[in-house]
Amino acid sequence: NPNFKSGAYVHELVDEGVLHPECDNVFLKSKDQHAGTPLRLYQHQIDAIRTAHSGHNYVLTTGTGSGKSLAYIVPIVDHVLRQGSGRGVQAIIVYPMNALANSQFGELEKFLKHGYPNNRSPVTFAKYTGQESETQRQEIIANPPDIILTNYVMLELMMTRPRERGLIRAAQGLSFLVLDELHTYRGRQGADVA
Repeated sequence: NPNFKSGAYVHELVDEGVLHPECDNVFLKSKDQHAGTPLRLYQHQIDAIRTAHSGHNYVLTTGTGSGKSLAYIVPIVDHVLRQGSGRGVQAIIVYPMNALANSQFGELEKFLKHGYPNNRSPVTFAKYTGQESETQRQEIIANPPDIILTNYVMLELMMTRPRERGLIRAAQGLSFLVLDELHTYRGRQGADVA
């Protein structure tokens, strides 16, 4: 693994006004009941955060273990904090496999629930991957989260099935569409992704 160039701490971006002040409480390296360890970002993450903050699209290509996910999670959380939670689906993150969605859901829980009273997150999120129970799906449709983690098959179903129309209506103000693991696929999966 190469060493990635270190950048600023989250609290420095908060001080600059690039990030919402609550990001300093959300994005900590570790959290305990007394305090948290400040999170230092890599330079490529800061570049992505600044690009998103300025309203531009971007593609990030970097090595394994370089924190690509934070390069889009931080701007999404910042946006929701600035706009206010509960205003519909503000971000959809599309993963190629449910295993990645499940892993990132755990990371979101770590940042957005741990350290908050009763695990009440300042930003809501849910997985909609096809692995959820019917009850869970109905709850997501009835109360759309700020962030949806999904896969390309379920995204297509959300756009085409009448029962998911509520999710599409809730995403009318969508600000972020993230394609994690952007690859060129072949065969049937390539046709599905295309």
